Amino acid sequence: MAKITLDNLAHSYLPNPKSEDDFALKELNHDWDDGAAYALLGASGCGKSTLLNIISGLLHPSQGRILFDGQDVTHAPTAQRNIAQVFQFPVVYDTMSVYDNLAFPLRNRGCDETYVAQRVQEIARMIGMEDTLRKKARGLTADAKQKISLGRGMVRKDVNALLFDEPLTVIDPHMKWELRTQLKKLHHDFGHTMIYVTHDQTEALTFADKVVVMYDGRVVQIGTPEQLFEQPEHTFVGYFIGSPGMNVLPAEVEGTMAKVGSQTIPLAGGYRPASGKVEIGVRPEFARLSQSEGLPVTIRRIEDVGRHKIIRAQFEGHDINIIAGEDDPVSADMNRVSFDPAHVNVYVNDWRIAPDRSQSVGEAA
Repeated sequence: MAKITLDNLAHSYLPNPKSEDDFALKELNHDWDDGAAYALLGASGCGKSTLLNIISGLLHPSQGRILFDGQDVTHAPTAQRNIAQVFQFPVVYDTMSVYDNLAFPLRNRGCDETYVAQRVQEIARMIGMEDTLRKKARGLTADAKQKISLGRGMVRKDVNALLFDEPLTVIDPHMKWELRTQLKKLHHDFGHTMIYVTHDQTEALTFADKVVVMYDGRVVQIGTPEQLFEQPEHTFVGYFIGSPGMNVLPAEVEGTMAKVGSQTIPLAGGYRPASGKVEIGVRPEFARLSQSEGLPVTIRRIEDVGRHKIIRAQFEGHDINIIAGEDDPVSADMNRVSFDPAHVNVYVNDWRIAPDRSQSVGEAA
C-alpha cells in the first residue's frame, strides 16, 4: 500500500508540445491517500488511461514526478513499483490452466506452494471459478478470461496499489455487480490503495471512497459521491453525473437573484456581478412543477421509469429536466418549474463560484 503523489505531472504524445492544448494530460498536483479507493471517471479520451499508465510505469510523463510514499518512482520500471494492473480486455496465459494463471504472480515471487494453493482457492471462490481451476484458459469465454485477469491482479496482498483500467467492459451485467461487490470487500479486508478507471458513473460511485472526475485532460473535481452530486465544481461534473444530468442555463447573476431569459429566480446566497460565461446549474431532483411559480415551460414529454417520472420541458429554447416522485402531482395545467434556491449553483466559465459572504440575503434584498 502506498500514498501516491502527482507532482507537476503532465503528458503530451507529441514530441515537442508548444501549448497546453498539445497535452493529453494537463498539469496535475494531487496526493492520493494510502489505502483509499479512487475511481477515475470521465468520457473516452479525457486522459484517464494515460494517467493510470503513468502511475503504473507503462508510460513516462512529459513533465513532473510521481512518488510512492515520498519516493520518486518516475523513472522506475513497472516491476519495481510493486503494483498490479488489470486492463480493459483479458490478458491471460492461454496455455496455462486457470489455477496456474492465478498462481503465476505468487510463484514468480517465490511464495511457498502451500500458501499459493490457499490464496488461489480464496481468489477462485471470490471470482466464481472454483469449478474451472484445472481447465485451460484457451477455451474460456472473454468474460471468464477477464475474471482470471481480475483474480491475478488481486492474488497478491503486498502490492503498493491495485490499478483497474475499465476491467468490467466484457463482463455480463449481473457478474459486474458481483465483482464490484467483491472488489469493495477486498478493499475493506486488506486496505489496498485502489484506482479504478471507468466511464460508467454507476461503477465509479458504487466502488470508490472518492471519485476523480476528469475532463479534457484535467482533474475537475475530487470528492465523495455526495459532494459530486450536491456541489459539482464544474459544469461537466454536473452534466456527467446524474441521470438526467444537471440543468445548466445561461444567466445574469447579481445579489440574491438570477435572471434567466426574461425571468428571475431566487438564490440562497448573494453574489457580486460576474463577467464571462455565467450560468446556473440545478439538478432535476431539485426542480418542481407548479401551476403558478417559477419559469414558464413547455412540457415536451413525460417518461415514467417506475420509481419516478422524468419530465422533459423547455424554457425559451433551453431544455430543462424535472424528476417527480411517484406521489408528486403532474397535471396539464402545471406549466411552470421552480428550483430549490439552496440547490442552485452559480458557474462562471464552467467553474462553480461561492456566494459572497459580505452580501447576506437581507442586505442584497
